[in-house]
Amino acid sequence: MAHILLLPFGSAGDVFPFIWLGRQLGLRGHRVTMITACLFEKPARAAGLDFLGLGTAEEFESLARDPRIWRLGIGTKVVLDFAAKATGEYLAAVEQAAPADLIMAPSTAFGARLAREKLGIPLITVHLQPMVFMSVYETPLLHPAMGCLRYFPVWFRRALLALPNPVDLFVLPTIRRLCVANQIRPPRSLWREWWDSPDGVLVLFPDWFGKPQPDWPVNLLQWTFPLEDLAAEKDLKPELQGFLAAGERPIVFTAGSANVQATRFFEVAAAAVAEIGCRAVFVTILPEQVPEGLPENILTVEYAPFGTLVKHASVFVHHGGIGTMSQGFAAGVPQLIMAMAHDQPDNADRLEKLGAGIGLSVGQFKPERVVRELKRLLEDPARAAASRKCAERMAGGKDIDELVAWTEKRIRV
Repeated sequence: MAHILLLPFGSAGDVFPFIWLGRQLGLRGHRVTMITACLFEKPARAAGLDFLGLGTAEEFESLARDPRIWRLGIGTKVVLDFAAKATGEYLAAVEQAAPADLIMAPSTAFGARLAREKLGIPLITVHLQPMVFMSVYETPLLHPAMGCLRYFPVWFRRALLALPNPVDLFVLPTIRRLCVANQIRPPRSLWREWWDSPDGVLVLFPDWFGKPQPDWPVNLLQWTFPLEDLAAEKDLKPELQGFLAAGERPIVFTAGSANVQATRFFEVAAAAVAEIGCRAVFVTILPEQVPEGLPENILTVEYAPFGTLVKHASVFVHHGGIGTMSQGFAAGVPQLIMAMAHDQPDNADRLEKLGAGIGLSVGQFKPERVVRELKRLLEDPARAAASRKCAERMAGGKDIDELVAWTEKRIRV
């Protein structure tokens, strides 16, 4: 039995896939310890994982309430600054949890790579979305303006991506100081030297969503979406079950588990629902974000596992987070995305290419436009068929033993 450390970084959409990984590894007899923000202790322990919490709930809430986090471009800097500050905490927690035989972490958990270099623990980098691969052959859409890069030759894109990047600009100085303090040779570039572990890279999205490119890492295993949403621990509440059973399929709206600044999103949603005359479910951790006095055809809930709820939806409207989008794929329903920042514009772009939905920017997410796009999604048989095809692709499943065996080969002996 090996001791495996999981170091996710981010909100629920970033943490839940690691809980899924922990479940699979635990079922194979391994001891699994999760190290991440303290507010995820309950779901991690419910999945049978040991847990070491980082920071305080107040710190996480402060980050979530920072209005810059959802602004295109600026939000990435806010997240990277937070990741840099958490690096020392991650390293200290790994040292506390040691001895360990393997670490699994995203690239932004920079403390995981520090631990690999200092303690000699093998590291598997886990990527949850195609956006993290800055390929010159399929350059991700981090900003709408980047769409024009697709019309330039590969040599031009390669030269452009060789310029200074946000990861090195915002994080590298902190990492260099920590490296010196721990007697580790500092990388010249986090992006080019530390982004992918030489021990292995695990990709948790399917090739039909993000096709492998020639400049992806060689030591890589591509899997599929984990679809972890704690459905095993949390059923739909009776009120929600009754609402779903009482009429036509509703449109489901959510702005993301970490979004506490979604008042405008739900105002637009309520106006669009009123215009269309349909039923709707609003999912938000802060019910006070929804307008007051909503009619009976709209139900607001604080949480519902999307793997269960979205199967009952006619359309799924959300922020474009990869975990949320994957639940829409699995349910086989058309999706409408209001992409704000981070990986969301790229995810929305890929959704549109699949024909399974429509992506809008924050500026485009207005009642008139949302009504028009929702009607298209409700009435267009081609988008309905494309959505069902995504569900069929996911229903096939994969042999989890292959993933576990690949992972176990990287355990320190």
